[in-house]
Amino acid sequence: MKLIIVESPTKARTFNRILKANNNPDYQVFATLGHIRDLPSKSISINFSNNFKPNYEVIVKKKKVVAELKRLGKKSRQVILATDPDREGESIAYHAAYFLDLIKEDWPKASLKNGKKMQRIVFHEITPKALFDALKKPESLRLNLVEAQQSRRILDRIVGYELSPLLWKKIGKNWLSAGRVQSVVLRLIVEREKEIRDFKLEPYYQLTGFFKKRIIADKTLQSAPEARETVVKAKLVSKDGQPYEEKITLNLFAGIYTYSKTNISKDSVELLKKDLIEDSYKIANLKEDVILRYPPPPYSTSLLAQDAFYRFGFSSKATMRLAQDLYERGLITYHRTDSFNLSTKFVFSAKDYIEKEYGKKYSLTKPRGYRTKSKLAQEAHEAIRPTKLDPKATERKADKKITINHRRLYSLIFNRAVATQMKEAEIKNLTISILGDKGYLFESVLQQVLFDGFLKILNPKFVASNQKLPDLLQGDKLDLADLEVKESETKSPPRYNEASLIKILEEKGIGRPSTYAPIISLIQVKNYVEKEFRYFSPTKLGEAISDYLAKSFPGLFNLEFTARMEENLDKVAGGELDFIQLLRDFNNPFQDELKDKKQDKSVIDVEEEVSEKCPKCQSALVIRYSKFGKFLACSSYPKCKFTKPFLHFIKDKLCPKDGGRIVVRFSKSKRKFYGCENYPKCDYSVWKWSEIKSLKTSS
Repeated sequence: MKLIIVESPTKARTFNRILKANNNPDYQVFATLGHIRDLPSKSISINFSNNFKPNYEVIVKKKKVVAELKRLGKKSRQVILATDPDREGESIAYHAAYFLDLIKEDWPKASLKNGKKMQRIVFHEITPKALFDALKKPESLRLNLVEAQQSRRILDRIVGYELSPLLWKKIGKNWLSAGRVQSVVLRLIVEREKEIRDFKLEPYYQLTGFFKKRIIADKTLQSAPEARETVVKAKLVSKDGQPYEEKITLNLFAGIYTYSKTNISKDSVELLKKDLIEDSYKIANLKEDVILRYPPPPYSTSLLAQDAFYRFGFSSKATMRLAQDLYERGLITYHRTDSFNLSTKFVFSAKDYIEKEYGKKYSLTKPRGYRTKSKLAQEAHEAIRPTKLDPKATERKADKKITINHRRLYSLIFNRAVATQMKEAEIKNLTISILGDKGYLFESVLQQVLFDGFLKILNPKFVASNQKLPDLLQGDKLDLADLEVKESETKSPPRYNEASLIKILEEKGIGRPSTYAPIISLIQVKNYVEKEFRYFSPTKLGEAISDYLAKSFPGLFNLEFTARMEENLDKVAGGELDFIQLLRDFNNPFQDELKDKKQDKSVIDVEEEVSEKCPKCQSALVIRYSKFGKFLACSSYPKCKFTKPFLHFIKDKLCPKDGGRIVVRFSKSKRKFYGCENYPKCDYSVWKWSEIKSLKTSS
């Protein structure tokens, strides 16, 4: 018997289906259900005096799994490790091989035993061809990847287990945690909140003109019913060559932020409006140019998470769970990737599909490739793409666990991958410059789609709304039919949402594709940040922790150091850097800094006083934190032990059932929903913010 080891039962079922369909009874597939050996949580479990040796233990819930693995291993003449192709997958394979006595652990270096019995197969999609190709060309276990995974695990354990007790003493909460990457992600959110608070809001005005030119069907009949009007909407941009708009650039923690405003103030707008109405206008210039718009690259993990958030409101955690399901069912390629590569087989199959579905004019003469921007990208991987050129693959699959959300995500991946191999769109830009006798200049930019190309599947609504450009000539006189005056305010840097946070993490080289979702989830579970209307803001607790760590360990919790560490971990994975040296270079200065900070006995107060009084003793109530979230407590504790839940009310929104105020609540799994304040008397609750927006408002 040949034993194939994978991580998940779903992946095992897909393997079994493929093997059965191809008459391969000699194989047995076994799922480890994820990691089977790890560092125990009760202690740091790192032997510093023995080159940071980790003291691994069998995960308690996996003891039966390990026993069954050993039993099957003894019966098997060959063991085939078929876990995921990333570092976590390599590590799971390594620990499985260890229990089968196929690994010799001689820390810090491990070696392979009985190489004939153990094989490692690597593939990026679970299809019959990919599986059998991999079985024909087995590899060895990639120990460099295991070392990189163990390095990350040890680094994170050192930071977490050494700094967390320091936070407990500082803030008095023994459930707090710090993390090498987690705390940097938190700092991004905290620093952005400070930048928003410090931003100076300034009012300004924008003016838009609506210009008419009467086009006569019969020039001899000025009042003919066939007469029609062309209306051009244009923005006021300058007077006598002096622009009204100015751009201001700020240097922020995460990079540059640029915003714009006009120099039109409230005092000058009425005089300006009067002057514009009295002016006469003509078309000073018409500039036409045809631009080629190219399709965006195929999805990487980061881009998929961003797009799924903006289009469907999926959290990064939900997107990764859906993508994992699609991958394990053989519908898409491996979903943890930062590469834009597409296989030769796919791009030529896509060409045939495009010509069949849309015609030859939409296909390319030669495949289009994309250069991956990330310097840490693993180019051996592929981008995320469908395994078959079938847009209805999820509907054809007889699997009750495939939901509408699986289908939505699959459709997103399918269309994006196919679009990369479609012709570019041709769009005509028409810039209209309208000049007044007094020197006022208005500008309008209009677009017309000449050839839709890839937009046919990526943005059909834009193509459908396409209009012909107006029939205008340079020198045509126009009438100012209407003038729109809009009061605006300068916009502060936006708070991060899941998509923009993932984008900045990728740009700065913070974390890896597999870490984005769990980190974002963790800082919410720990109550360091709150999500309001899809945007993150730090709690007082989160801000206090971030400020303390940034001030006390400035060399550790900054973007540059964290990105550099990711580069070093990649060098370990590539065999370019000794991982023990990496650990030493980090730990020695860190321990010196830690020893110094432990001398500081000051404490940090994270309580927030509210206007409400304690009903028992009339002392002020304060907001406190537990590992379950915020709650209200009496400030006279322990003399008075009054507590009650903290409710976050949605401003001006009333329950449609009994008129009570709407509050934010959380399920046991920390999923946010909205309900009536009068629960359990009133059971009104909804999950979606869109349903709350439409509710009646209080007067």
